[in-house]
Amino acid sequence: MFDDKSVLITGGSGSFGRMYVRTILERYNPKRVIVYSRDELKQFEMQHEFSDPRMRFFLGDVRDRERLIQATRGVDFIIHAAAMKQVPASEYNPTECIRTNITGAENVIAAALANDVESVIALSTDKAASPINLYGATKLVSDKLFVAANNMAGSHRTRFSVVRYGNVVGSRGSVLPLFEKLIAEGVESLPITDPRMTRFWISLRQGVDFVLTNFQRMQGGEIFIPKIPSVRIPDLAEALAPGMPTHVVGVRPGEKLHEVMCPTDDSHLTYVFDDHYVIAPTIRFHNIQADFGHNALGEVGERVTPGFQYDSATNPHFLTVEETRAFNAQAAY
Repeated sequence: MFDDKSVLITGGSGSFGRMYVRTILERYNPKRVIVYSRDELKQFEMQHEFSDPRMRFFLGDVRDRERLIQATRGVDFIIHAAAMKQVPASEYNPTECIRTNITGAENVIAAALANDVESVIALSTDKAASPINLYGATKLVSDKLFVAANNMAGSHRTRFSVVRYGNVVGSRGSVLPLFEKLIAEGVESLPITDPRMTRFWISLRQGVDFVLTNFQRMQGGEIFIPKIPSVRIPDLAEALAPGMPTHVVGVRPGEKLHEVMCPTDDSHLTYVFDDHYVIAPTIRFHNIQADFGHNALGEVGERVTPGFQYDSATNPHFLTVEETRAFNAQAAY
């Protein structure tokens, strides 16, 4: 579906963006792939990594609506991956988080509508479900903005959906590179925040493939959530450094012990499919009549039981230490 189409990725010089660009160029024949980000060094590095005539690079911030509108001219698909993601940094710098994650979302929506973009998928996070930190709260607002944007579209063809998933193995700022760095430095024990802590675990490749497939599934307004395993943080430490002691450093500001992707309060809106969940929009759209238990690929889902919650602590699929080691080794990052 991306052949002879123009695709723009906000935050495209990050971990996800690089993998997405590589995948699009390998699997399809797009007209243009546009990386939109504010990191000039990473864009410089990408220009050498991807010496492809279909590539375009725009320096710009999602806070800058006019620049986004300019970059989005002639674009068919947008993947909105730009965000301020660090939980403690967001707690200490709340206005910066709000400007990037909320105002930035508004600007992406405005740019998509101004240029009659066909489809937009915004990347979310498990922290947006029942949020307790500012990062999660701003991403929840962002999710709501993208869902409601389908009503703003009016006569435009533009449709907006959201993809929500958990910790990406090896992404910038995640725990795996931190542990590997400490091990390489020769530490005698690894710091863990709490021995009870669990997290959803997904590779960059899985995340990219899930987003690609959802461009084909989407009808507009739904939140897509993959079925992925959980890990226990002590098991992650053991997988990386067998036998190495750990020490507890305490939960960081705004951090949860466990993450949620489908909250109980949304169970009346949630459908389960073979390999994913869908949370239907809470509002009705004037221009979309959709049965979210069926998707554009012909897949059929069922409503979950009332009170259902999909969280990292009660997830039926936990990785063992050995499985975690194998998963991390196979993950591309």
